[in-house]
Amino acid sequence: MKKIVLLLSICGLLAACGGNEITPERPLEDIYADAYQAFNKKNYEEAADLFQMAETQYPSNPWAADALVMMAYSRYLDNDFAGSILVIDRYMRFHPGHRDVPYMMYLRGMNYYHQVSDVRRDPEMSAYALQSFQQLADRFPNSEYAKNAKNKILILKNYVAGKVMYAARNDMQNENWTSAITRLQSVVSGAQETVMTPEAMFRLSECYKAIGLPEQSAGFVEMLRKNFPDSEWTKKLK
Repeated sequence: MKKIVLLLSICGLLAACGGNEITPERPLEDIYADAYQAFNKKNYEEAADLFQMAETQYPSNPWAADALVMMAYSRYLDNDFAGSILVIDRYMRFHPGHRDVPYMMYLRGMNYYHQVSDVRRDPEMSAYALQSFQQLADRFPNSEYAKNAKNKILILKNYVAGKVMYAARNDMQNENWTSAITRLQSVVSGAQETVMTPEAMFRLSECYKAIGLPEQSAGFVEMLRKNFPDSEWTKKLK
């Protein structure tokens, strides 16, 4: 994750505060010092609250954006994923051109990513995470976070495909062939890079054979042999 250090020159930058902000109760350098002390001690909830105080009391200061970055990261480390996402939303609204936008997009994805459950449950969080990482990869392809985002995208696509395959297998057990075929075809056409594709082709050949369409079944057998000759599912073909 992002490595943050407290710059020794911060005190000189603090004087740049605007004149229209709330009269602060404490000097910004003191709040920052306490916030980083709490952060370094892994008291992430306290650190987040202090970074929030810094951003709230000094919203026009050049360090306000950094305070939001640290607040979002602290809440993420504290497993307060919803709170971290709210901070990221605020950051994106008020600092859309800040240097840490790629990182905050990545952090948004990670907040959703850590809420992804097993394949039998609702995939809502995986969809949000996938969208966040894809936006980062598309908007900042050369960012230091883009490669990691692309890896997460592949993991999430496998997760989503795994959920579809789980439902398709249940359909097949219940002889709900139409539903099974629809699900399996979505894996073959929309998630070709996932590990589920060979099984989906194998299952499609079974489904079409079960409903009396041998030509379609043979087509997926041939597709499986051609594209995945060494797959365990190809070896299962009779």
